[in-house]
Amino acid sequence: MNPNSLRTRVFPINPFPFLSIFFFFSLAIPTSASTPYDQYCKDVVPASDPIASRSQPDSLLRFDTAYYTGGDPFLGPQDAASFRALSASETQTAGVFRIDGILTFLGPRFASINTGNWTRMINPHLPRGVSRSRVGFRLTGYWSQADGKLCMIGSGMRSSLASVNVGLKLNYPNSSNLESSLVTGTLECLDAGDDLTCFTMVSIMGFSLRNYEYKLVDGENENGRFVMYDGMENVSLGFGTGPAVCKAVRGAGIFELEYMEDCGSVNCDPLGGGSGGILPGFMSFNDIECTSEGRVRYLLDFANTSYNGYRLPFNPSTVLVAEGAWNGKKKHLDLVACRILNFKDTVAKASLGGCSIRLSLRSPSTMTLRSRSTVVGQMWSNKTMNDSGYLGRISFESPRNGNTRVEGLRYEYTEVGNLSKSCTGKITGKHKNVTYPNGYSSDMRFDMTVRNSKGQVAWGYSSPLSIGDRFYGYGVQSEFAVPVSDSQSGMLNISYVLSFNPHSDFQLGGEKRSIKYVEISAEGTYDAATGVLCMKGCRHVESRNRTFAKNESLDCEMFINIQYAPLNAKDRSNVKGTIESNRNKLDPLHFERIELFANSISILQADESIWRMDLEITMVLISNTLACIFLVLQLFHVKKNPDVLPFISVVMLTVLTLAHMIPLVLNFEALFVANRNRQNVFLGSGGWLEVNEVLVRVITMVAFLLQFRLLQQTWSTRVGGAGSWDRLWVSDKKVLYFSLPLYVGGGLLAWFVHLWKNSYNSRLLRLRQFGVQQLSFWGDFKSFAGLVLDGFLLPQIVFNAFCDSKERALAPAFYVGTTVVRLLPHAYDLYRAAHGSPWNFGGIYANPRMDYYSTAWDITISCGGLMFIVLIYLQQQFGGRCFLPKRFRESAVYEKVPVVASTELTTREVIS
Repeated sequence: MNPNSLRTRVFPINPFPFLSIFFFFSLAIPTSASTPYDQYCKDVVPASDPIASRSQPDSLLRFDTAYYTGGDPFLGPQDAASFRALSASETQTAGVFRIDGILTFLGPRFASINTGNWTRMINPHLPRGVSRSRVGFRLTGYWSQADGKLCMIGSGMRSSLASVNVGLKLNYPNSSNLESSLVTGTLECLDAGDDLTCFTMVSIMGFSLRNYEYKLVDGENENGRFVMYDGMENVSLGFGTGPAVCKAVRGAGIFELEYMEDCGSVNCDPLGGGSGGILPGFMSFNDIECTSEGRVRYLLDFANTSYNGYRLPFNPSTVLVAEGAWNGKKKHLDLVACRILNFKDTVAKASLGGCSIRLSLRSPSTMTLRSRSTVVGQMWSNKTMNDSGYLGRISFESPRNGNTRVEGLRYEYTEVGNLSKSCTGKITGKHKNVTYPNGYSSDMRFDMTVRNSKGQVAWGYSSPLSIGDRFYGYGVQSEFAVPVSDSQSGMLNISYVLSFNPHSDFQLGGEKRSIKYVEISAEGTYDAATGVLCMKGCRHVESRNRTFAKNESLDCEMFINIQYAPLNAKDRSNVKGTIESNRNKLDPLHFERIELFANSISILQADESIWRMDLEITMVLISNTLACIFLVLQLFHVKKNPDVLPFISVVMLTVLTLAHMIPLVLNFEALFVANRNRQNVFLGSGGWLEVNEVLVRVITMVAFLLQFRLLQQTWSTRVGGAGSWDRLWVSDKKVLYFSLPLYVGGGLLAWFVHLWKNSYNSRLLRLRQFGVQQLSFWGDFKSFAGLVLDGFLLPQIVFNAFCDSKERALAPAFYVGTTVVRLLPHAYDLYRAAHGSPWNFGGIYANPRMDYYSTAWDITISCGGLMFIVLIYLQQQFGGRCFLPKRFRESAVYEKVPVVASTELTTREVIS
């Protein structure tokens, strides 16, 4: 074999090469180390002059996700290490190469995360305050191809470590197999006696990626040792070739282990006792290497809980190191695994041994109700039962109902024929002019609330797995969403997945222990003409000791009935259903009826809501723009008639100014700076909603400036009157004395109502254990403030009455237009309640959190606003007290005239 030959390798979730390049080009790199190479490395690999014309590939030496110990106080105990050669060249000494490289230590919290909910996240942001702490060293040295010795010296790559001189010694063989593939060594601080910058010795253990030979698995295949799945080619699917093998296994997710019956009498711990006497329940396949020939190397990581993501670093006591080969003819993947030994004293002396474990994996060509894993396998030992190190047989399978689909996979309905009697009584008669969801549409999946017989609640998700002979997916509705005609209204075979996460005290049947997660596989029939879905379900019952067979861990005695709501329903009807156990009540797996209710909406309802949302956005912009226009018209009015300025109520202008200022103060950051902690939600309208928020705040600021200008002009005119307008100030004080108790009393009443509503909701929450949202006082206060703003003309009406003014201080366009802008949301709310969709995601126009909205409030506020318009008109035509009885108007005339002489007073009294 050519020692310089390279294999094609795939590292789909390895972040270290990119980090190494980042370190090399962006951080400060010292030109030389203060400690000579000969002093540290002469006895390992003597230095030699490089030959510039004989450079080697940068990937000559490297390892990823290595395990290490030591490094206090700079290196954390949960970090992982990687090494990458940045340049390599031959030297004057045959078989010796000069290497420049980077050794990096990276924390596990910065590893690539593989989350199943990634498709639901749009523009995710990392939380503030997370420190991306990395430690890197730039090293230079020599590697001997003959004995695999590598010795390098260098220093830190960050300012705090730039003065720290280090030496690295590794055993990196030129070629290796499974038993000799470990790369081990140490990293030392060379600044003797400097306790402030030095760290304790670091012991490193990684895996060689150079000239690897698959001797063990090839030998086992030649001897015909992998016969577990021979003869099952016709019921198995191929993983593909090359990197597709790794992709298929990695995409299958976390495998759940099933221990056979003989584990009660023989050893079934794949870690050889390293699990502490507790048999692990889950296993994951983490890639080391994938070749174009379908050969693979894995770290088999065992755990007692399923986790999501690529764990860094690995723990030597909970992993096996495996090599494997894809058998394309017999359609199974075969592996040989070894344990990591001798690592407890020092990682630098670790080795691989105990390579008696065998694994074989295949992908079934069909899914059924009882078997829904896309990849299954078995693990065993090549030793006999009486031999030391014997391992009992263990089966494992990928998560049921996973998202991975191997090409050629199909679903086989095995229980539909037994449902005819159970479903007959559930079918309702056909209704005219009623349309139910098409079986192939996305309306068949929904978020749900689950409630047991005790009223305990859990939240979950329900989605089809397959419909007919096709698997269901997020894009399936675009291909199959056609109108349901009479010829298409027959029964559809359908399979489902229902899952929910109950609270710790949620009880399901006789199980007293906490249930963390419930997943029900189901299959049955769906009638698009009646919207009835009838299915049989299976639930995986968690084992206490993990030593019983799979068939015994399934409870398939349950029936599920779901009634979909009509798409053209005018009420709030939605998906409802039940899950019932068919077992005897004395059976420990029996449970009382469970009810489920959909929390999500149909595509048609979503389209209507998005359309209404766009309409409300437009209405908000129009309303705010009109408010600015009416203010401009009022400013033109007072400019044309400056004598009327003092007769505008300062209290009214203050209320309007505060109404525009407070939202600006509360949302000042959102106006100019994007909130990083905010998650962007895709609503179907692109970024229009966010653009609207900015536009509304900009227009609100313009309205505030115009309103403040009107207030400033009124105030300046009165102050500049040199006492001639004192009686108007007195009238405004009376307005304040009248309005302030009214506003304070109304606020206190709103507070008491808030306390009463929260007390009622708290009792309801305790009784039903349901998620009743607690109302905030700030929300109720904003609603009351909206009511005050709806009646903004009240201070002006009271002011006109006190000073008996008939000046046309307010332009008709201002007081009529502004009132109409405030009343339009209430008119829209009345229309929305009568004709709109029951699914209102409003909060944009006629927002219930910004005013009082209900049929009674809408009518009351609208009538009040129209009445205020009429009163202002009458006051500006006939006087401020024109609507009061005559004797009140006469006393007002008497009080209006100042007393300057007794003769004038007498004359005035005679006239009256």
